[in-house]
Amino acid sequence: MVKKVYFASDFHFGIDGLHSSRERELRVVRWLDMVAQDAASVFLVGDLFDFWFEYGTVVPKGYTRFLGKLAELSDGGLSVDVFTGNHDLWMKGYFQEELGIPVHHAPIERVFQEKRFLIGHGDGLGPGDYGYKAMKTIFVHPLARWLFRWVHPDIGTAVARTASGASRRATAPEERAWLGAEQEWLFQYCLRQIEQGNGADFFVFGHRHLPLDQALPNGSRYFNLGDWLYNYTYGVWDGEHMRLEAWT
Repeated sequence: MVKKVYFASDFHFGIDGLHSSRERELRVVRWLDMVAQDAASVFLVGDLFDFWFEYGTVVPKGYTRFLGKLAELSDGGLSVDVFTGNHDLWMKGYFQEELGIPVHHAPIERVFQEKRFLIGHGDGLGPGDYGYKAMKTIFVHPLARWLFRWVHPDIGTAVARTASGASRRATAPEERAWLGAEQEWLFQYCLRQIEQGNGADFFVFGHRHLPLDQALPNGSRYFNLGDWLYNYTYGVWDGEHMRLEAWT
């Protein structure tokens, strides 16, 4: 039996959605228990936390059940990869050192059953979103990380969560629907990758909070994994087909 590859993103632990953050964490843990039964690999594609910053000897409070489950799966030999997103881009070495899990800060390519996958969170890709791209350049600079480290964790976390909430409230509800090929930056990114000779069969991203399975030229497909704030959706490759499913 060919083992499966699973993809999920945008858990946003630390804020409430359709359910509380704690209930959502428990649901993710149960989902991980389920997929571990037949998974070859699990890719957690960014924004696992609504805010995450690793100080020298301190990480954010909470998420114990989730982190413990990842440690259990990694220790048991399951291949788990984690990506940074726009809300948790300040990951550094904690996942690698404590959980044995690699962290990716940019899209990566993987091949499963001779099918090529391009996998990433998706923030800052494609045309547009220039304000965020400029802000990200500042935030990922070592100087910004060094300066933020001098802020007390209680204050830094409160400020970051306030900014995160303001950003989310500023997102118009209609932007959570399909905007059309010309306005979907990740869709445009996929098209440009194909034009430049990237022959990926599947482009798998998060960030958009909208479950999508869109056809691309040359038989490729663009998948957006949705989120676990409201959709509870994830991707699964069974060796022949890539599809989206919902955790119920």
